[in-house]
Amino acid sequence: MAERIVVALGGNALGRTPEEQLALVEGTAKPIVDLVEKGYEVIIGHGNGPQVGLINLAMEFSANKGGGTPFMPFPECGAMTQGYIGYHLQQAIQAELRKRGIDRACATVITQVVVDGNDPGFQNPAKPVGSFYTQDEAERIAAEKGFRFVEDAGRGWRRVVPSPIPKRIVELKAVEQLVRAGDIVITVGGGGIPVVETEQGLRGVAAVIDKDRASALLARDIGADRLIILTAVDRVCVNYNKPGQRELAEMTLADCERYIAQGQFAPGSMLPKVESCMAFLRDSEHGTALITSLSRAAEALEGKTGTVIRR
Repeated sequence: MAERIVVALGGNALGRTPEEQLALVEGTAKPIVDLVEKGYEVIIGHGNGPQVGLINLAMEFSANKGGGTPFMPFPECGAMTQGYIGYHLQQAIQAELRKRGIDRACATVITQVVVDGNDPGFQNPAKPVGSFYTQDEAERIAAEKGFRFVEDAGRGWRRVVPSPIPKRIVELKAVEQLVRAGDIVITVGGGGIPVVETEQGLRGVAAVIDKDRASALLARDIGADRLIILTAVDRVCVNYNKPGQRELAEMTLADCERYIAQGQFAPGSMLPKVESCMAFLRDSEHGTALITSLSRAAEALEGKTGTVIRR
């Protein structure tokens, strides 16, 4: 039986505009198809922080200018990013499959993810979305729009929105059916469209679910053998960008807890990735987690790079 892998792609790796994204996804597709070619069942989650922030800002700007453009709520903006990011990924993956003579289908599932309406994340917005700004630009937009901004890992200032913990993937059964049919599935895009359960049914809420946490939930519930979180570095480091920086080839859950207590992993950057791997492993009897760069994913699965996390 083929080994089942959930791969979480970062939204920043997909570009900040549709044109940039089209150029980047061609490179993104190659390491993903490498995994398919090696015989893995591949399920893809992806971020949408830059994309959903830009769409939301553009929609607000257009609505404020008048002319009949409606205000677009945040959940609908998230659904839009799932559609157009999925479309670009599908095209690039399908093209790469054709080049290699691999007869496999690739499909995107517009995915809702249930969150708790009382999640403390709604009272403490912390998820970075949209473009990077200087401090002066961020302060000006905050004064005009009422948005909240934070400095993001030394890269600039970004808007933050609520990021509740994902509880349940609504379309999980449909994803499972596609995977069993042999399809490459793109799902929980941007962490999924956040919804709460009401007496009238599901209702979208203004938030962005962390894609790594959603991918960890997906990996657990779909019975994945591995969760792979792809980021900008080949391996997790301690003392990152400081004297004594050291790459980690392997960590246990106890190691992760110790490094987190030391403050080794930045919130909004490496911390949610490590915590997501831990969440998956706590609920998985046989699985492993891996954090590495997109370009070296196949090598990392062979043990040549990456940081493996085990129970």
